[in-house]
Amino acid sequence: MDIADWRKKIDDLDRRLVQLLNERAQCAHEIGKLKRNSSMPIYEPNREKIIYENIARNNPGPLSDRQLRQVYERLIDVMRQIQRDEMAPEAGNEKEPTELEAND
Repeated sequence: MDIADWRKKIDDLDRRLVQLLNERAQCAHEIGKLKRNSSMPIYEPNREKIIYENIARNNPGPLSDRQLRQVYERLIDVMRQIQRDEMAPEAGNEKEPTELEAND
């Protein structure tokens, strides 16, 4: 394969990754709803430990376990934010008044 073929393959993989990441985000969103309704915390270190163990166990390379963990650390941060947004949607509506509004 030449560089164009490799890039075409990367583009295809990126499309598939986007689909999978959005599916994962939808799962995180639904978990956020369940956590909100049961007052569970967003941050669950034991669950994250399990995720990191799973990715290391299923990692054939060429990414090292450390590199893959770095990717997942960021991914989990984003998923946690999705859950925060789900658990506190009303908080976004209760904004502080601006200077102009406060002076009225």
